[in-house]
Amino acid sequence: MHQYLRAVGFSEIKTKKDLRELLYSVIEGSDTINNINTDRNSVLVEYTKQFAGPCGLYLRAEIDEDKNLVVDFYYPFLNPTTISTCEDLSIERHAANESFAGICEDVRVGTSIIFNLQNGVDYMKSFAKNTFNRSGNSIYLAGLSTSGTILLPIKKNEMELQKVKQASSDRIAKITAAREGNEQAIESLTLEDIDTYSTISKKILTEDILTLVDSYFMPYGVECDNYSVLAEIEECNMYHNYITDEEIYVMTLNLNDLKFEICINKNDVLGEPMVGRRFKGTIILQGKVEFA
Repeated sequence: MHQYLRAVGFSEIKTKKDLRELLYSVIEGSDTINNINTDRNSVLVEYTKQFAGPCGLYLRAEIDEDKNLVVDFYYPFLNPTTISTCEDLSIERHAANESFAGICEDVRVGTSIIFNLQNGVDYMKSFAKNTFNRSGNSIYLAGLSTSGTILLPIKKNEMELQKVKQASSDRIAKITAAREGNEQAIESLTLEDIDTYSTISKKILTEDILTLVDSYFMPYGVECDNYSVLAEIEECNMYHNYITDEEIYVMTLNLNDLKFEICINKNDVLGEPMVGRRFKGTIILQGKVEFA
């Protein structure tokens, strides 16, 4: 079973029989179908079906020359609607099957963003036509979570908010300059990091770490598309899985102006999500690319 099935409302799927019936319903009642011919005299087909608002299941199958349909893989997904970034994008095929991982660098999070590509067939079509370009693509990021906690925000007045926003803008400018080889920017960033580390090391002795750290985005575990996140909730909606009647939260998170959406089963959240509060948890990251 896929570990994140519960994130889209299928926490009670326990047996292979139940899973087969669920995947059959995706094929029979799919919302969208996308396909591409292969050089193996077969057709790759993508099926998607939404069961709880924008949350659902994705299934990839191959129809061979004898018209037999063989399921390659499936995964739960959240269909994102918010553009997260337009940075340069690289896409690589996974070794085990014809699925793809996207990777991009965004200075707002300070680490490489690696995600599972949702619309792989669109990429294959773009690549086959030789129209894929690393630049100018709109990337919509989405995360699925099975464990999360809602935290209160850090209290800030208007002046403090402006100060934080200006500091973030200055840091992004310095990181951009450092990437281009500006030695003064590199030195300034190094000194800032030393000062920050020193300040936090002193405060952490008497204060809780979550009152000092406003947000973060860090790799988690051994899988490259898993992250631990802490970010502000900008929007929150609840949907019902119409098959299981389980309740699913879909939240839009803001992390240093990088916006992305996540979904999580209501039973897996500690606390009540509300706009302005913070979400802390682990996610598996997916992404949809609108190719230029």
